[in-house]
Amino acid sequence: MSDTLAGALSQLKKAASYTDVPDEVLEALSFPKEVLTARISVRMDNGARRSFEAWRCRYDDTRGPTKGGIRFHPDANLEEVVTLAFWMTFKCAVANLPYGGGKGAIRVDPSKLSRRELERLSRAYVHAFASMIGPDRDIPAPDVYTNAMVMGWMADEYSSLVGYPCPAVITGKPIPLGGSLGRDGATAKGGFYVLNNLLAEVGLENCERRAVVQGFGNAGATIAAMLHQDGWKIIAVSDTGGCVHDGCGLDPQKLAEAKKEHGSVIGYAKGVSGGKVTTMERDEMFALECDLLVPAALEDQITKDNAGAINASVIMELANGPVTAEADKVLEEKGVTVIPDILANAGGVTVSYFEWVQNRQGFYWTEEEVQHKLRPIMDRESAAIWRLSQKKSITLRTAAYVLGLERIAEAIQAHGTQNYFCP
Repeated sequence: MSDTLAGALSQLKKAASYTDVPDEVLEALSFPKEVLTARISVRMDNGARRSFEAWRCRYDDTRGPTKGGIRFHPDANLEEVVTLAFWMTFKCAVANLPYGGGKGAIRVDPSKLSRRELERLSRAYVHAFASMIGPDRDIPAPDVYTNAMVMGWMADEYSSLVGYPCPAVITGKPIPLGGSLGRDGATAKGGFYVLNNLLAEVGLENCERRAVVQGFGNAGATIAAMLHQDGWKIIAVSDTGGCVHDGCGLDPQKLAEAKKEHGSVIGYAKGVSGGKVTTMERDEMFALECDLLVPAALEDQITKDNAGAINASVIMELANGPVTAEADKVLEEKGVTVIPDILANAGGVTVSYFEWVQNRQGFYWTEEEVQHKLRPIMDRESAAIWRLSQKKSITLRTAAYVLGLERIAEAIQAHGTQNYFCP
């Protein structure tokens, strides 16, 4: 078992110690319900065939069909997929959505594929997992290195297989194919709502408003822009190309322009900003003195090796699992407040749920309606988790898992547990 999966399961056991749930609930949640591995064979542009390893996991469907993204990444593996599906199970419960957790992946570097090869691979994934996915069974969505275009190909392929249009099978699609307005940036917007709802509680109401954002993809770029517009000073940003830092503040719009032109935010330091910006390594960025650190890239970025150098008051996890279990203990001892991923980035799956609902109804909402429905959910659940953390004197992460566990346990018990079958 990988350290990441072991750390995730340790959160389950820790949460269980703060609530009274039957042992069979913990048994059910300690293992995924269904995992499928496939080798996908794709014809490349040069005429040769190439195979790719792929996975889909349905971790738990007690509360409803499973929901979770599909990532294309050269380091993807089975245990990562299972861990992400576990997190999705709790994330959906925390947001109180009628879903369980799922996840999928293909081990591939999409940057090395042509657009036609990428489309063939995306459609082949649907062929391989067609028996597993479905609008009432398992609903994929975009994740790392996948986007609306990929989801559109996948939804179209599934519709071709079943013989009728079925937009509800996948969320995060292009708007003309049944996507939802407000889906782009929903992860960051949900995190922004959570942050503002907890601002006073986590001690940021009267801070200097200095923020560091690790990962300048969809979520990271959006949260940087929203924070900047709200008066925060973005002092450092990074992506796969490196990190740029300016104590006086960076302009997210110019960062986005630099990334588009140069392929990385590093381009901001290569003349776009007039030479006022310095570059640094990831761990140097994590050690910057700031009020808010937002990891918005991949899991396992803050570890026991660099957690001790963290100099932020609050960490808000927009990525899935960016803080390891060992690092979590270090941060707790340092007094750093962590707003956990299963709350902070739940805006994405919440708006995916809205898209699924719209697809099934055939009735679509304006972007204003989507935001009007999203914010109350994020406010309600962040407030509930804060109250629970104060009541039980536990961290926000543990409180989030306790809340999610109690909701999942209620659903499992409603199906009938030992207490029902035995006198």
